[in-house]
Amino acid sequence: MRILVWHVHGSWMTAFVHGRHEYLVPVTPNRGPNGLGRATTYEWPDNAIEVSPDRLRDEHVDVVVLQRPHEIDLARRWLGRGDVPMIYVEHNTPKGDVPETRHPLADRDDLVLVHVTHFNRLFWDTGRTRTVVIEHGVPDPGHLYTGELPRAAAVINEPVRRTRVAGTDLLPRFAPIDVYGMGTARLAADGVTPHGDLPQWRMHRELARRRVYVHPYRWTSLGLALLEAMAMGMPVVALAATEVVEAVPPEAGVVSTRPEVLAEAVRTYLADPALARQAGKVARAAALERYSLHRFLGDWDRLLEEVAR
Repeated sequence: MRILVWHVHGSWMTAFVHGRHEYLVPVTPNRGPNGLGRATTYEWPDNAIEVSPDRLRDEHVDVVVLQRPHEIDLARRWLGRGDVPMIYVEHNTPKGDVPETRHPLADRDDLVLVHVTHFNRLFWDTGRTRTVVIEHGVPDPGHLYTGELPRAAAVINEPVRRTRVAGTDLLPRFAPIDVYGMGTARLAADGVTPHGDLPQWRMHRELARRRVYVHPYRWTSLGLALLEAMAMGMPVVALAATEVVEAVPPEAGVVSTRPEVLAEAVRTYLADPALARQAGKVARAAALERYSLHRFLGDWDRLLEEVAR
């Protein structure tokens, strides 16, 4: 099957293109938001193929996978046709008047809307649009955890702009903590050390040297970096918001809505490497069971085959 899909979310896309299909990824000369092309900081297989918009009319496409509302018009214009089956992936929690937020693609019968968490499906109002949930999947990075450094770690993209959403304001409570991701250079807080956006393989190795992974997000679908940290064997300390309570079993770490409880958990893990290692083993087992790449791609194959008929 040949699938047209834009490079929007690097971690999700990395899992998606590991399937058995051909993935046509738009690329524009400036590699802007509508044409990023292949990733440069993630490892993608050769079946993710860059294609310029002016070539798409000559390409056979079985399904279009959309991730932003304006891509519907882009796909029809670039393909020169409007009869290609479409699937829309909603990566985000609703914004605005939650839980009354109306999805921009509500009440449509020309596409299927895929949510990445059950929490998102519950909170978005999609009207009569058909919705399904395909939970995240992550490539197994291996049991990389050493926990040799008595420090916490977090991954937050644009932590200054997304302060309350990402829980950036909570980070000093978990110090000493190392923070990775885009836009971390502007972070300035006692005990918080920014490390910038590293290639995925290198970031994984750096994270795995830290003793505990912290997920301070107040409002996000479900951080793929959290699942990757669990798969590496890291114990987790996380804010009990959105889908986290479903993803992190009690034996894998500490999940709470009370920042003081989370801060105490971080201190406990930093002081007890054996306890941290044991929780990390449970976290890895849970991540591999529920969020395996095999399960993720199988779920997607079933939906793609159904829609493309």
